Amino acid sequence: MSGPSPRSPNPGVGGDLVNQALSDYDQCVNPGLAWVWRFMGLETLEWQAQGAVVRDIHGREYVDFAGGYGVFTHGHRHPRVVEAVRRQLDMMPLSSRVLPSHLPARVGRLLAQITPGDLQYSFFCNSGAEAVEGALKFARVATGRSGFVATQGAFHGKTLGALSASGREVFRRPFEPLVPGFTHVPFGDAAALEAAVDENTAAVILEVIQGEGGVILPPDDYLTRARRACDRAGALLILDEVQTGLGRTGRMFACEHYGVVPDLLCLAKALGGGVMPIGAVVGRPPVWEFFRQSPLLHTSTFGGNPLACAAAVAAIEVILEEDYPRQAREKGEYLLNGLKELAGRYPSVVSEVRGLGLLIGLEVTREGAGGLIMSGLFDRGVLAVYTLNNQKVIRIEPPVVIDKDQMDRGLELLDQVLAEVAGVVDQL
Repeated sequence: MSGPSPRSPNPGVGGDLVNQALSDYDQCVNPGLAWVWRFMGLETLEWQAQGAVVRDIHGREYVDFAGGYGVFTHGHRHPRVVEAVRRQLDMMPLSSRVLPSHLPARVGRLLAQITPGDLQYSFFCNSGAEAVEGALKFARVATGRSGFVATQGAFHGKTLGALSASGREVFRRPFEPLVPGFTHVPFGDAAALEAAVDENTAAVILEVIQGEGGVILPPDDYLTRARRACDRAGALLILDEVQTGLGRTGRMFACEHYGVVPDLLCLAKALGGGVMPIGAVVGRPPVWEFFRQSPLLHTSTFGGNPLACAAAVAAIEVILEEDYPRQAREKGEYLLNGLKELAGRYPSVVSEVRGLGLLIGLEVTREGAGGLIMSGLFDRGVLAVYTLNNQKVIRIEPPVVIDKDQMDRGLELLDQVLAEVAGVVDQL
């Protein structure tokens, strides 16, 4: 993986563009983010990508172990998804919002076929946070109740309702008062959840695996007990599979590992095939009854737009035809074993490796070590990221299309970085 991309500008022009872009971020977009990029030594620009490889403006290649936080399950620029969007672009890029469109209907039918149990109806939006917002509203109108039970360490998005469900104070506190009615209990503590659900609870909202919380897997009976608690109280169960859905964990949906069907399922990220943003709330028929009387009670101008839906149709077809759940299961096992071997070699740096499919967390012994590892990986040509709610955990979440040579390359470079960081940590 070397040599400049033919699309890259010459080095002099590339340097000028980098300086201009970071200056514009500093002055016109987000000065704090510009500082972070400079501090991390990321004074470059992403420029082109294909499969599990990202190239910067200078033509340098990076193995993508980050996968866009779950967006790039299909990899970058999957040809079938790109072609589907290109065809639709030549026909009708955006909807009139007056006449029916066959594309959201087609995505809805596909989702009804692949989601577990009797999940049947879909509402389309543009992101995971919007999907969560919709699910919270639907739960309230369907039950006539206002309360929610969520979990500590959860991440459901940063819009006001989604943030109210999320469980990290550093993101919540600056925007208080948030939406009232949310109670947070420890993730994985079924007894605490059961005690919190009562006659005022509209829904329990959970991630099947806490991604941003540090790739935290639940106890085996946790989701089953959450489902029973909701059924006893007449509350709904919302599962946020924005990051874990559509094959990422080795099943089509992570809840299938635990044999639980939610009342509302939130999706996004991989649904757009790594090409277009699209989110969805998929619900069971009883929850959708309010739409019969009030079809415009909850809407989105760009939700279910033709380009996004064309991407989603192609994305789902590829997932099914190329058996992404099986690929994620097999490749995830290979990566997990390789990472555990490295953890055993560097116990002063890595305290634990855990995950399911191609969603893996590498927990370090010291918070500062995570930054050193990420910086070392960037320098060697590997993209990796923190989990947002736990900076001691580096997330390994590559595209499902990653091949063995690329996984081996990433592990080899991580080995070099861990050896370097261990030398620093051992001296502290």
